[in-house]
Amino acid sequence: MLKKRIIPCLDIKNGRTVKGINFVDIKDAGDPIELAKSYVEQGADELVFLDITATIENRATLIELVKKIALEINIPFTVGGGINSIEDVSKLIKAGADKVSINSAAVKNPSLITEIADQFGSQCVVVAIDTKFENNEWKVFVHGGRTSTEIKTIYWAKQIEKLGGGEILLTSMNNDGTKAGFALDITDQVSKSVNIPVIASGGAGTKAHFKDVFEKTGATGGLAASIFHYGEIPIQMLKNYLKTEKIAIR
Repeated sequence: MLKKRIIPCLDIKNGRTVKGINFVDIKDAGDPIELAKSYVEQGADELVFLDITATIENRATLIELVKKIALEINIPFTVGGGINSIEDVSKLIKAGADKVSINSAAVKNPSLITEIADQFGSQCVVVAIDTKFENNEWKVFVHGGRTSTEIKTIYWAKQIEKLGGGEILLTSMNNDGTKAGFALDITDQVSKSVNIPVIASGGAGTKAHFKDVFEKTGATGGLAASIFHYGEIPIQMLKNYLKTEKIAIR
């Protein structure tokens, strides 16, 4: 069984780390380079960097900032935001990213998943799904959670695997920033519907929330932002707690 991973996420806007609630009400959360260094020291297993306004502003990811962070860390580094082509991926890999995360571009052009997998390997392709529970079903949203689609979340997760995606980063927009716990139901359904790793995101507020998502779903990673950025739950403390709860973590 895959050991569970603890993954801090840097949501980047205008070169700063930010955090919102339900994808809105964005507040500053610090310097991304300092935070990245601190997470490595604390024992984070991986780091995710999401340029949250690149797609809406129709521009490329902040390459220079990616380079600076990559120089400071020695853990797997996933970068997303504004990636639309193989050229974009190539630039980010050269800048120091280990994996790329695509979301809106994958929904618009699913063959991009296969193209990246063919050129860089499936392990390089993380497909992010922003999902929201509305009218009694979980649907996929794009453009930083601003635009709804008619695509059902489970269907899309299965398509991602078929197309060559190596991992799914699943964020529940209903839970995002609420600190009320991960969306266990959809996380479990997605994990059971695919054979690739699923990272749970959205809603972490306590150490027990990580225990729940690892015990009650097939998620192999737990991603969080504000509880780490503001020092509410130090990563080492979280890992020690999970070990005492007999959860196999990295």
